[in-house]
Amino acid sequence: MQPELWLGLSIVFAGLWSGLLLTLTTILHPMFATRDGAGFAADLRRFLPVARRSPTNYVLVVGLVVAPAVAVAGLWDERGDAAFALTGAGLALTVAGPLLISRFLSEPTYDVILGWDPQAVPANWTDVRRRYFALNWVRAVLTWTAFALFLAAAGTRLR
Repeated sequence: MQPELWLGLSIVFAGLWSGLLLTLTTILHPMFATRDGAGFAADLRRFLPVARRSPTNYVLVVGLVVAPAVAVAGLWDERGDAAFALTGAGLALTVAGPLLISRFLSEPTYDVILGWDPQAVPANWTDVRRRYFALNWVRAVLTWTAFALFLAAAGTRLR
């Protein structure tokens, strides 16, 4: 098992997911924030079904979990090494963010938004939008941190 290869793949997957979340939080969020309830609901009705079922999402999330897990397994005999600790921490963040937060917090929020009639959004629609934005930011920060940890782990292997 070549941990460096899997660590490199961890960097690639985390980098790609980081870019996706950077686009979502810094480009799409400001666009969505300017919309009224009907506009926000209509925008998300177009965006979420495509984003939720995109093969890219599935490939990246699986890669975000599998690549660092295999890297950690490959580094197991070097548990005292910084690369092991950094990769393990990055794996924990990718499991927490793109996997668990997405599955158990973001997906139910998407279901709520998609259940709205855009012409009759509920009174608390801004609270749900705020939650949608916050969950995206949490996942982004966790992914960006994991990306940095994977880069740092790779840096320790290059010395």
